[in-house]
Amino acid sequence: MTGGRGRRPGPTATREAIMASARELFAEKGYDGTSMRAVARGAGVDPALVHHFFDGKERLFTEAMRFPVNPGELIPVIMSAPRDRLGESMARVFFGVWEDPDRRAPILAVLRTAMTSEHGATMLREFVTSALFARAAELHDIPLLRVNVAAGHLIGVMILRHVVRVEPLASASADDLIALVAPALQGYLG
Repeated sequence: MTGGRGRRPGPTATREAIMASARELFAEKGYDGTSMRAVARGAGVDPALVHHFFDGKERLFTEAMRFPVNPGELIPVIMSAPRDRLGESMARVFFGVWEDPDRRAPILAVLRTAMTSEHGATMLREFVTSALFARAAELHDIPLLRVNVAAGHLIGVMILRHVVRVEPLASASADDLIALVAPALQGYLG
């Protein structure tokens, strides 16, 4: 195939060009300010090719920023629980992600970047608000503030456990911590 639209030769090079464009745009414009079309334009490819490789903006962000979880996969798991068990469901999913060392390391890198860089903070804030918390709030008609407080509670526990390593929190079993945290989360979520 010569010229025109469609697939470029070399899927690996094309995918990497898309990832490079996405990283640059997410860093410059944040999650909300970056469109799939703009990423395609920056990579010199058709927008359909971006969708082909990444199946949506959330997955593109997840992979471009090396974020180890896709909220599009986690939210349905959390929200499939009955309303009176959302706190436990949210705790189990968060602990499941954070207790895996391969997933935890990139999350900590994103958090550290957010704490030391305005671009990083903006990017994480917009992504977390738009792609994760706002969708979670909508699914069960929970006020966004309540969802944000529940998530903040969990993130605080994870930072104390895995970054600051406060004892006995750092060495407690995940099940013991889930049992402690889930009722508080349920209280936030209503």
